[in-house]
Amino acid sequence: MKVLITGITGMVGSHLADYILDNHPSVEIHGLIRWRSPLDNVRHILPKVILHPAELRDLNSLVLLLRKVQPDWIFHLAAQSYVSSSFDAPADTIHTNVIGTANLLDAVRITGIAPKIHICSSSEVYGQVREDEIPIRETNPFRPASPYAVSKLAEDMIGLQYYLSYGIKTVRTRMFTHTGPRRGDVFAESAFAKQIAEIEAGLRPNPVKVGDLDSVRTFADVRDAVRAYWLLLEKCPPGEVYNIGGNRTMTIGEMLEILKGMARCKIEHEVDSALLRPSDVTLQIPDTSKFRAATGWKPEIPLEVTLQDLLEYHRNRIKKGKGAA
Repeated sequence: MKVLITGITGMVGSHLADYILDNHPSVEIHGLIRWRSPLDNVRHILPKVILHPAELRDLNSLVLLLRKVQPDWIFHLAAQSYVSSSFDAPADTIHTNVIGTANLLDAVRITGIAPKIHICSSSEVYGQVREDEIPIRETNPFRPASPYAVSKLAEDMIGLQYYLSYGIKTVRTRMFTHTGPRRGDVFAESAFAKQIAEIEAGLRPNPVKVGDLDSVRTFADVRDAVRAYWLLLEKCPPGEVYNIGGNRTMTIGEMLEILKGMARCKIEHEVDSALLRPSDVTLQIPDTSKFRAATGWKPEIPLEVTLQDLLEYHRNRIKKGKGAA
């Protein structure tokens, strides 16, 4: 069996590769990378995976790649995934996430192969929900509140359209907040952990700079997320969409206090107005009953373990002199 992972060098893609190597060693893993993709997250598995330079925004490169690899499954994880950056570069975000996905699915159609394909959408498509809509179901109205959310909604719908129009075997997920080691430091919990590690090491002064601490999130560990993604393609039928998320719900501020409690010194924090977004999603609590019923999946890794591992990840990077993730 051959698996292709787009975005294999990212947090989720690299953890998915780790999961497959550990649990399905007979699977041949192929990864799509850009010529300038950093390899830090996959360096430890380079002898065990096959990487292919290609570009989601170049249809021809994808056609050539799919003809060569002919994967049985595709995990489409590559994206411009930073909400804040999408406000600065909305057209680039939409081009990467929407046109990139359309190109990938069109390359599947053109080559005539028939892989099962995971289309990774996002809980951000629901936007700001009302309190009477909690927990959020897959049927909830869409209210995208950022260019990133708009791009993920379009990606989601393109995945459905190619299933309806061409019978391409897409399965879509709307993953809620997930984190852990290798999380990019533009995301709140990783930014906090990195700053704490730098303060501990004497590389920056207190306090930790923060944005909106009142937003409510439901957290999952990335290692639980990739296990869910495997079960998705193993057990779920094409054409469906599933919410996936953890079982620990709290404000960003409460999560920060857990991290501060893990620090080796006293940590203060203050709000930095530069970290506040033009519009934000402040209430994300998922109903994951559809996915759990289909697969039997449930989160297993406690949030405290996730955050401790994330903090250790940044401490280790500082020791190695690597700085930002």
